[in-house]
Amino acid sequence: MERLSQRRTDPVTGQRYHTTFRPAPTPEIQARLRQNPRDQEENIEKRLETYYRNVKDLEDFYEDAFYVNADQDPYVVFEFVESCIIKPLPCRK
Repeated sequence: MERLSQRRTDPVTGQRYHTTFRPAPTPEIQARLRQNPRDQEENIEKRLETYYRNVKDLEDFYEDAFYVNADQDPYVVFEFVESCIIKPLPCRK
């Protein structure tokens, strides 16, 4: 929730910021930042609710899919995904 709800965009440059992890460098830029309506907490909660309501059906449909822990360094995530595509791990059936 924190990662999504605190994203902001500078309408002048198109640059993206995060109020906690990557704040705007100057007060001038901070003052003009805008939040996408999709990033408001109420909308994120609705999207998560829809996801959790449908995730079991998706898991059943995509039996050969693999779980990706995206809460880590992007390079680690990339390496994992690449290894699953190039040399997939054997599946239990």
